[in-house]
Amino acid sequence: MQRPQPVRRAHVAGAVAALAASAVTAAPADAATAPDVVTVDFAQPTGPVHGGATGMLYGLSDPGVPGDALLAGARPRTVAQKAPDGDQHPNGDALVIADDLLAAGGEEIVIYMQDVYSQWPYENRGIDDYLAKVDTMVRKVVRERPQDKDKFVWVPFNEPDGIWYQDWAAVKEQFFSDWKAVFERIRSIDPDAKIVGPNEANYNPGRLRDFLTWAKDAKCGDGNCLPDIMSWHELSRSRLADYRGHYEHYRQMERDLGIGPLPINIDEYGNRRDMSVPGQMIQWISLFEDTKVDADMAYWTYAGNLDDHAVRTRQANGGWWLLKWYADLTGQTVKAVPPQLNVADTVQAVAAIDEFARRGTILVGGGSEPVRLDISGLAPGVFGEQVDVLVSRTTWSGYEGDARQPPVIAAGRVAVSGGKLQVDLPGGDVMAAYRVTIVPAGGDAPEPDAPWALSVEAESATLDSAQAFAQDTTADPQLYATSGKRDVGAMNKVDSAVTFPVTVPRDGRYRLGIYQGANKAPGRHALFVDGTLNQIVQYSANLGWTYRGRTDVELRLTAGTHQLSLRTSADGTNLLPGSDITLDKFDLTEAGAAERATYPADEARLSGGARITRQGKGPAIALGGGARAMFFIAASEYGYYDLELSYRARGTGDLRVLVDGREIPGLRAPRPGEASSRARLYLPAGISKVEVGGPAGMELRGLTTVRAEQADTAVHRVEAEQAPRAGTAQVVDVPATSGSNASGKAYVGYVGNGAGNTVTLPRPDGSGPGEYVLTVHYANADRNTGHAYNTDVISRFLDITETGGATTRGVFRHNYAWDNFWPQATPITLTTEKGALVLGNAKAYGPNIDRLELARLVLEVDNKPRN
Repeated sequence: MQRPQPVRRAHVAGAVAALAASAVTAAPADAATAPDVVTVDFAQPTGPVHGGATGMLYGLSDPGVPGDALLAGARPRTVAQKAPDGDQHPNGDALVIADDLLAAGGEEIVIYMQDVYSQWPYENRGIDDYLAKVDTMVRKVVRERPQDKDKFVWVPFNEPDGIWYQDWAAVKEQFFSDWKAVFERIRSIDPDAKIVGPNEANYNPGRLRDFLTWAKDAKCGDGNCLPDIMSWHELSRSRLADYRGHYEHYRQMERDLGIGPLPINIDEYGNRRDMSVPGQMIQWISLFEDTKVDADMAYWTYAGNLDDHAVRTRQANGGWWLLKWYADLTGQTVKAVPPQLNVADTVQAVAAIDEFARRGTILVGGGSEPVRLDISGLAPGVFGEQVDVLVSRTTWSGYEGDARQPPVIAAGRVAVSGGKLQVDLPGGDVMAAYRVTIVPAGGDAPEPDAPWALSVEAESATLDSAQAFAQDTTADPQLYATSGKRDVGAMNKVDSAVTFPVTVPRDGRYRLGIYQGANKAPGRHALFVDGTLNQIVQYSANLGWTYRGRTDVELRLTAGTHQLSLRTSADGTNLLPGSDITLDKFDLTEAGAAERATYPADEARLSGGARITRQGKGPAIALGGGARAMFFIAASEYGYYDLELSYRARGTGDLRVLVDGREIPGLRAPRPGEASSRARLYLPAGISKVEVGGPAGMELRGLTTVRAEQADTAVHRVEAEQAPRAGTAQVVDVPATSGSNASGKAYVGYVGNGAGNTVTLPRPDGSGPGEYVLTVHYANADRNTGHAYNTDVISRFLDITETGGATTRGVFRHNYAWDNFWPQATPITLTTEKGALVLGNAKAYGPNIDRLELARLVLEVDNKPRN
């Protein structure tokens, strides 16, 4: 047994905003550590917000993977994907994902042309073999996408310093010859094609100077052989310190050679330990935004999860919220100076001002010490003499750990003196990032909304028949992220247990978040409270021991101190199935009476002439005509929610509200003045996109969501094993030795791979024509196994056919185990009175199916004037 160590507590979420003249603090009053100081001058603009730092390599895999709202929220400018019909990976084809990216606001698809080959490193069959493949893929893009072929840009060689052309002295002339051949072949098919390169794995100044010197004078077709976009990779921890030097050296090289300046895409960056971690990602984002380049996160795990920022198909982890905050920035970036520049793993920041919206935003994180923001340049003509300051926090929630809307940990209304302001942020969480929003004071003074919370590291608990392991991501950045750089494993004995004390402030409901790694199989632990069995915790399968998920369970605790214990056995005699699971840390959070989230006007992305107004009751969005406001809302679980919009209307008129692209009818301003409109609608867990338009003169103040759990009785649920089946579809009983979460201890497998192999969901009475959501609890562990380090996961599909109506295709991404069931929602429009829903796939196998749930999208709508 390990001697218990002090439990690490992070009471950040419960911090009170202590206000003084021109100061806001979210840090504990007794913080003894001198803060890291970041200076931000809103009077020194550094250029328009570029927003290019959150591109991604293989971030998309199939239509709908990841979910459209997740993709739109992160809004990558660029993605790098495989060549059309390429063999390197089973999905991620540039043509297949193009519509999803462009609909989400993406601007450029970088095609890794050599990913047409199946091996890594790429097999070298000679330049003639490659040119034939180049010809085929370029012609396919030109033929299939004539209307937007300019959105596709071409990378002739990927990492040539490591593949095909390593020995530069010996193969330099061969590389020049091959570059010219591929360049000319591309341009012979599409004369306007943009070409990217040389795309080396490192910044190699000698090779690069040789290449550019040759390319500017060489003849490729009717012009020179220079790429249209310069690219190289930054793929180690040290690059956090080196990149700015590389950038400046390259720009000087351009000046020396009399070329450019070329646009730059650092189309692979970062390590495994960086992805999903806000405190790490803000360091990379600050580098690339400062230099106004595009950059794509590296592909270390599998395609289709936004490079480790998407949970399941449509849920967000803590890192996604930082990407979303960054994508929200508008206007001009301004000078932000960290305490240490070009030093890895230190606090860094990005700041921007939107004078039109009268809003300043600072994104900051990456250090373990408290941070003081010394802010200046708050012009009275933009911000006034009093400002409202809100500090939100996002932190690591695991790679597969759902993160809800980030809490506001501090807020206040303060006077601005001489354009200056101080904001103090807490230390203690190196994995966190913060968003500080500054706007003119208006309406009610803002208040924090963070619940009481604490965190406990698993390795600091009392360990019985278990072991703490080092996961030093500084020494080895290619390890997956681990809180505290240690975790607990070897939970493989009947008396294995992790026990820790918690002290809670009051009687009530608490949510325990368990950060865990289940190695490609679902599993269970027994949770004891004060020595008594409280519940069995069901874990989802994960990619591996260190690719963390987070499992949330609810507890009722009385005020005071309690002992919580996670054990591999409920009875002290028998191991629970799949109980050999790693544990990383535990978050305990006070749960409210009802899940409620507020999205004020400043959270919206505006288009079509929509603008922020700041008067009277505070910020609002002026709508009318084509003006639109877009919000990204988060639901913690599948079920019904009340979506309520608050606004002031000039007269009566219809609101146009779309949720994930589906119009919600019946919402309208009932009379001039203050009013609200509410729709009770079914939301899948995760992120949904809400778009709002309204009649001329409407001012939208924001929207709220409130969980309406009582309405879930309207959902029609059927166990798959009890549904009519046809063909090869058969019931599979779950053995007692499995840690599966299959409800009813059975599921249906062998669906699809032939037109007659189906499962049918009969329609319940009263489910006539209209908009619905079909949720399928599914399992899919299909994958290829041949790649050196990427996990080549494969999505499966179901065709959902309404008898007498239309067919809708549902996508079901890989979820690690064949008996590990996740819910996945598919929107469907039904046109018949009672035509049954038939699920199958004539051409390939679908996923295993555990349960089916049919829910009408909208249950009720009302519109109410307010006093």
